[in-house]
Amino acid sequence: MEKLDGKSMDMVKANIEALKQLFPEVVTEGKIDFEKLKLILGEEIETRNEKYEFTWHGKTQAMKLAQTPSTGTLRPDKASSKNWDTTENLYIEGDNLEVLKLLQKSYFGKIKTIYIDPPYNTGKDFVYKDDFRDNIKNYKEITQQTTKANTETSGRYHTDWLNMMYPRLKLARNLLREDGVIFISIDDTEAANLRKLCDEVFGETNFVTTFIWQRAFAPVNMNKFASRNHDFILCYAKKIDSLLLYGLSRSEDADGRYSNPDNDPRGPWMSDNLTVGPVVKEKVYEIITPSGRRVLPPEGRCWVLTKERFEEYRKDNRIWFGKDGNNVPRLKRFLSEVKSTITPLTVWTYQEVSHSQDAKKELKELFNNQSVMDYPKPVKLIRRILELSTRDNDIVLDFFSGSATTAHAVMQLNAEDGGNRKFIMVQLPEKTDEKSEAYKAGYKNICEIGKERIRRAGEKIVEETGKKDLDIGFKVFKLDSSNVKAWDPDFENLEQTLFDLQDNIKEDRTKEDLLYEILLKIGLPLTTPIEEIDYNGKTIYNVAYGSVLVCLEDDIDLDIVQEMMKYQSEHMPPKVIFKESGFISDAVKTNAIQTLKKHGITDVRSV
Repeated sequence: MEKLDGKSMDMVKANIEALKQLFPEVVTEGKIDFEKLKLILGEEIETRNEKYEFTWHGKTQAMKLAQTPSTGTLRPDKASSKNWDTTENLYIEGDNLEVLKLLQKSYFGKIKTIYIDPPYNTGKDFVYKDDFRDNIKNYKEITQQTTKANTETSGRYHTDWLNMMYPRLKLARNLLREDGVIFISIDDTEAANLRKLCDEVFGETNFVTTFIWQRAFAPVNMNKFASRNHDFILCYAKKIDSLLLYGLSRSEDADGRYSNPDNDPRGPWMSDNLTVGPVVKEKVYEIITPSGRRVLPPEGRCWVLTKERFEEYRKDNRIWFGKDGNNVPRLKRFLSEVKSTITPLTVWTYQEVSHSQDAKKELKELFNNQSVMDYPKPVKLIRRILELSTRDNDIVLDFFSGSATTAHAVMQLNAEDGGNRKFIMVQLPEKTDEKSEAYKAGYKNICEIGKERIRRAGEKIVEETGKKDLDIGFKVFKLDSSNVKAWDPDFENLEQTLFDLQDNIKEDRTKEDLLYEILLKIGLPLTTPIEEIDYNGKTIYNVAYGSVLVCLEDDIDLDIVQEMMKYQSEHMPPKVIFKESGFISDAVKTNAIQTLKKHGITDVRSV
């Protein structure tokens, strides 16, 4: 029986395997021969000492941090969840670096759109330092104290921010689908550094654009030289050639420009200029209007159609000479023939997507006139990003989720277009200031605000739209150390750790805690369907319709094994997982493995 590995996805191993697939000839006795790899890559190898690069103190360790597997887990919290049994949405409390590591196996290449609003590093927001040796312990220490800002006097102001962002972006890229895209909000403080960072992580060729969001409709800071009223939203593709962006819905104003003055059976149309420059000789000719007027294109221009093509358009009633037939000819463009979507401009005004003051007011109204968050993003802004980049059943990830505007926008857009997008929100439970309205209202950390916002927003959307089948629920998970002692050893007291391994599941953990850790470690999504089967007072978990069968009970006998086999998938042999110390005896364990093998089940593991 194989022991289940307690680590998250090993990125170094995955990268080496990818190299082996691309260049099998560079593999020598299972190792990569980098000298041979250099020969294969030829002149593309950079050998000069002086070269263009972006570097800072701690970059090497930040790279290693992204590649170091996590031994942590995500523990289910049904009490603070909503619609646990039916929802496909997730809300995860914890350090997003560790959470991104834990999501690697289950969500690798499955996310269509990532939107994040990270700390802008203005000197007032929180930029925490990761611990290379034990980030789970570091996370617990962070959450037990008041978070501190990364001030400009810290000595490593930009460095600390870059060291925080680099590993998170590296891990986030892995989660994107091949046609996926990431949007990142930022301001002038770190915009230049973020652009360079993303060029390295995602590749310069995968840069899509920088959107400019007019975040204020009136001056908010009377700077000596300029009053800034915009933020940036950087946009990068996972793979630019595969990127799917769908455009934005045409506005009512745009469609309102179409009419049908001649009652054309093809419906509303608008007229368009029939001339273009520079001059093409064969497109310069005289046109005679229905009234008999002779018309030539203006100096330096020509008609957009050849003479033959123009006559075809005239016969098809696609040329407009005005109501009296005496005007300069124009081209009829029919509403029924134009694209249903438009390509967005890179400047987004507050009239289109709202502004910061309106976003704060919107959130305040949702919380019964309580000001629970200072700088939320407008739902309209995130909704536009989602409309542009997602459809149907796409998964949206926000791992700096704050007040959970992204979750709100996902539910809102689903209600409007009938989509079934799912969200994954990740947020560090930063403590709220004891003097703040949020704290006084009972919200002790940002996660409490985010979860309550989703509850209230979901109910409001259903009430306003009447769409009661909308998924407005979410499963809550919280980052913690592993449920399995063997996967979370205490190196400072190794003798006691080894003694404790006689029963390797931690005393304060439930079977359900362990079950979800297993899902993460074998690469199944946290929303995978699970059926609990009661057999003589013991629980069997039927995961993903018989794809995985799990029993984490004590005193397992052959009767339980026989019962488990009744639920196996008809399409493929299941994975079968037991608690290592759960069998009545070693003889029963041996017989169980042989029984499963006789029925074609060979993937048997233990925890």
